[in-house]
Amino acid sequence: MAGKLTRVLRSMMSQKKIRVMIVDDSALVRQIVSMAIAKVKDIEVIATASDPLFALEKMRGEWPDVIVLDIEMPRMDGLSFLRKLMSEHPTPVIICSSLAETGSDALLQALSAGAVSVITKPKLGLKDFLQDASDDIISAIRGAAKANVRARHRPAAAPSVRPPLYDMPPRLTADAMLSPGVSTLVKTTDQVIAIGTSTGGTQAIEAVLTRLPVSVAGIVIVQHMPERFTAMFAQRLNSLCALDVREAQDNDRVLPGRVLIAPGGKHMMLKRNGAQYHVAVEDGPVVNRHKPSVDVLFRSVAKFAGRNAIGVIMTGMGDDGARGLKEMKDAGAATIAQDEASCVVFGMPKEAIKHGGADRVMPLEQIPHALIEASKN
Repeated sequence: MAGKLTRVLRSMMSQKKIRVMIVDDSALVRQIVSMAIAKVKDIEVIATASDPLFALEKMRGEWPDVIVLDIEMPRMDGLSFLRKLMSEHPTPVIICSSLAETGSDALLQALSAGAVSVITKPKLGLKDFLQDASDDIISAIRGAAKANVRARHRPAAAPSVRPPLYDMPPRLTADAMLSPGVSTLVKTTDQVIAIGTSTGGTQAIEAVLTRLPVSVAGIVIVQHMPERFTAMFAQRLNSLCALDVREAQDNDRVLPGRVLIAPGGKHMMLKRNGAQYHVAVEDGPVVNRHKPSVDVLFRSVAKFAGRNAIGVIMTGMGDDGARGLKEMKDAGAATIAQDEASCVVFGMPKEAIKHGGADRVMPLEQIPHALIEASKN
């Protein structure tokens, strides 16, 4: 009898719907997103609101699991509302804004304030866009519902960016950009740190880089992020860090104290010229549904840096980077995965651990020290 009751309770819990609130001053957005959600069984819209003050009134009756939020609204802007939410009642928030089209700094502020992801909506052709992108919006909501937003408010916590919406491409591997194997180039003692992250990554990267000295090994990073954001993201980090942080350009040198962030919409690979490291920034197919892809970067680091590399995979949705981290480990690199408790989304690290790619699993606040120590060896 007890076993039957347990199965019934589990079944009821598994059928619990994700409760969504849509906060947007556009009636069209509220209507079309609501219609898209109504077509699926595991999500429901519990309320809509034309501005944050109306939303707060409705949230007193029932609190949503996920909020889809615009930035430009009357009475209270979305950014102020987001900061209020995260300080008083952390809740997964998806920013859905036309500001993303212009690469507005407000979007980076939203991500830093705690938004889980960003959906770019155009100023023109909005109705057609929302209808075509309904599957991606549903996917974003499901992902946000799993986010550990409380992790953002620990001293060394994290949020991040969802790439622009697109039709789901075929699943290509790193083979599409670079063949596997180890380079036979002349050996070098220079070290390289390779970091891969996605959802939750913008603050995770900030938490790591702001704690590193200029003596640390050269760093290459793939953060899943739209192309208009990576340059601003690099500029922001450069203003906060002792390190020289920049958006990577083709043939940039990898040097101690320098951080190169892969441009959105391009793959970044480590290359060797004699004993010197540099990066190649290239167009190409989407790999693991991402461009830039962590797997592409990690494979190139395994191939050209081998045991002179340190690989780190942090918070993110999906499995991009899991196979690449294993390739790095097999090539002799030291490898680290962020632990579940400090991740916003324990997807990418979990898959990397499952594939046997992580030497060590540790909380976010311990990663900077581990990189400093590894750079001394």
